[in-house]
Amino acid sequence: MKQAFSPSHKKFLQKIRRNTFFTHFFRILLLILLFLLWEIIANSGLVDPFITSSPSRIINALSELFSSGNLIYHSFITLYETLLAFLISTIIGFLLALLLYIIPSLRKIIEPYLVVLNSLPKVALGPLIIVWIGAGTKAIIAMGVLICVIVTTISILNGFLEVSEEKILLFKTLGAKHYQILFRLILPASLPNIISVLKINVGLAWVGVIMGEYLNSSAGLGYLIVYGGQIFKLDLVMASILVLCLLASIMYFIIAGIELLINRKRNK
Repeated sequence: MKQAFSPSHKKFLQKIRRNTFFTHFFRILLLILLFLLWEIIANSGLVDPFITSSPSRIINALSELFSSGNLIYHSFITLYETLLAFLISTIIGFLLALLLYIIPSLRKIIEPYLVVLNSLPKVALGPLIIVWIGAGTKAIIAMGVLICVIVTTISILNGFLEVSEEKILLFKTLGAKHYQILFRLILPASLPNIISVLKINVGLAWVGVIMGEYLNSSAGLGYLIVYGGQIFKLDLVMASILVLCLLASIMYFIIAGIELLINRKRNK
């Protein structure tokens, strides 16, 4: 049975759709205009395209990478490392946050150390990671995990702690056990916060992996950026950065799509 809407409600929905369309349209238009302006400035000689590159030169660099097979190869390496770092840090961070929430005394002991570790520049640990774990993919993934896991733990833990005490007291009054409060109240109430953490982790995982590839890699988009900078081939650098932006955006929109599906199910 179709749901009937009043004329005013239909107008309101149409207005929302129209505003959404114009927002997306002007976002894309702005991006196209920026690239056109960049190309015009580079071709006019106002700036040196050797230093700033240009959209046409970037497209040529991408075409060369694709035809040689290097684009797919290096992109796959970085994407594989990022996905692993993202999944491992999310799982570890969630479990640590859960443990610290369940055991308040442990939380009071560990929390100051988490704050200190979060403020520590992780790149400083790069040489130690290479010595402890070894050079290669493991070290790069470890760097990505280090970048993400502390932020994940602190953010999810804060989400657990923000659940209303009145709701917890109500569950206790009704005779709910600790595990029932956890699984039927704390976790469902913290779901929006967990999704937000996943969105943050997308960016942090890419940052960590690229940082790891800067320090130690023989393949990946980070390697291409470093290599392109060393031989002053900035078209290659810009092309690699563009691919990074595209892959990171795809990951982000996947998480955003999952969030939308969850919200729809919760609102039914």
